[in-house]
Amino acid sequence: MAGMTYRDEAVVLRTHKLGEADRIVTMLSRQHGKIRAVAKGVRRTASRFGARLEPFMVADLQLYRGRSLDIVQQAESLGSYGADIAGDYPRFTAASAMVEAADRLTEHEAGLQHYLLLVGALRSLAKAEHPTGLTLDSHLLRAVSIAGWAPSFIDCAVTGETGPHTVFVVQLGGVVADSVAPPGAPRLDTATLGTLAALLAGDWATAEAADERTRAQASGVVAAYTQFHLERGLRSLPHVDRTPA
Repeated sequence: MAGMTYRDEAVVLRTHKLGEADRIVTMLSRQHGKIRAVAKGVRRTASRFGARLEPFMVADLQLYRGRSLDIVQQAESLGSYGADIAGDYPRFTAASAMVEAADRLTEHEAGLQHYLLLVGALRSLAKAEHPTGLTLDSHLLRAVSIAGWAPSFIDCAVTGETGPHTVFVVQLGGVVADSVAPPGAPRLDTATLGTLAALLAGDWATAEAADERTRAQASGVVAAYTQFHLERGLRSLPHVDRTPA
């Protein structure tokens, strides 16, 4: 309802300039889904308010509900991840792909799970808890799963036949039994499938034990699977820097 004031926590996905000093901020919130709001005066050099509303930042907000765009009245920092991420190019490119995917996956419906997943991934990325590419791939697999497209890496995605299976078909939802596999469908080796399953489950010990070739193959599968279900490419994904550390 227009005219109401409300509070929520949100992570900043992207920003756009508005006029001389204002900015439109697109955020994914804990309780209110996707929010688009005007932050007034944040483009002034000395604006501490604006620094809390940069991409990858998490803030506790007070907002005024407008007719088309809400207005940010207050912002208190909850997670200052922007500087640590922006100061490292691989992390920055990975975070950009994460927030773009979150933006697209929550176009029509956004729940608490999407918010918590993204905030956790950005925090992990900022602290360099795991290799950057693995953090991104794990996040994308979990994000599409929350959206209802959980891939299968063991049992047949079509018949449910107990695996392991090695033929992977993006359009069918993961690995499939030979009896239903389309002609010419690619096969994945057991190391790649094991890495993908580990990334989806958050089994970091297994994922981090994979060699660079296996990680690269897994990343290709994740990119294809994610972009198929988003129905168009992620613009930031080709720019992700996956140079081995």
